[in-house]
Amino acid sequence: MYRTLAVTLCLLAAAPLAAQKVYRWVDERGVVHYTDRAPPGREAGRVEVRRLPGEPGTLARLRIERTDAGYIALARNPLAGPVEVRLEFSDRQNVASEPALPLTRVLPAAAESRLATLQLADPGRPGGFSLKLAAVPGDPSAQPQDVDYLLPVGGMSWRIDQGFGGAFSHDDDQNRHAVDFAVPEGTPVLAAREGVVMQVESDFHKAGMDREKFASRANHIRILHPDGTMAVYAHLAPDGVLVREGQRVRAGQHIGHSGNTGFSSGPHLHFVVQVNRGMKLESIPFRLAGPQGTIAIPGQ
Repeated sequence: MYRTLAVTLCLLAAAPLAAQKVYRWVDERGVVHYTDRAPPGREAGRVEVRRLPGEPGTLARLRIERTDAGYIALARNPLAGPVEVRLEFSDRQNVASEPALPLTRVLPAAAESRLATLQLADPGRPGGFSLKLAAVPGDPSAQPQDVDYLLPVGGMSWRIDQGFGGAFSHDDDQNRHAVDFAVPEGTPVLAAREGVVMQVESDFHKAGMDREKFASRANHIRILHPDGTMAVYAHLAPDGVLVREGQRVRAGQHIGHSGNTGFSSGPHLHFVVQVNRGMKLESIPFRLAGPQGTIAIPGQ
């Protein structure tokens, strides 16, 4: 019978917790309160903000729904831009999938999609399965246009510390064509091209040289451009994001403040343009236009 189909999930069904804040305050009676929201009407100086450690937000969430015939696997994209997902078995016994796994699918912004129906291959025997869902931002059908990008930092106090192919951290496909601008913390970060804010992380507040620990813990903004490419502005200050997911921004708009979060040796802005090349993020070369003309990028 179909009811003997057991689900043993070891997957991304539950979203990782994002970094959160806790507000500590004392009322008129001397009672200490801890809340997840700032208490209304309290003086700012009397409310202490404490940060809880968190994990980067998930790119997609897997949901399993039971039916009379078996189970349905659905994936939800929480971002304000497309995400490509790959669903596959990590384990299965006497289970068939329609369509067959593994499979890939592009999920539109803020959408949930049915991926597969799972049921017993032989209804006379018990079975079970485990699923794994992977996700990559962007649509693999994107066709990058030949455009000039504006300087993504404001003010005059900046220099390029690491360009294309930089040996320190621009040594993988996602960052090979990235540029690091050395700027003081709090420097205005500007949109280099118009687009829609696809993803933001703003609650991380530490930096370090442990790549495994800090690589995914940089505050950042991901902006989706009309041609499907995506610009990432990373290592922003805690609470240094001035835009929200789904917001349309214009080129040159002030979108955040630079900082020193994540895998970083000092204050800077990491800027890169990426495309999804089929469940794989790749950075692409770009030109930077400054007030005095084209900016020379080391390694270009």
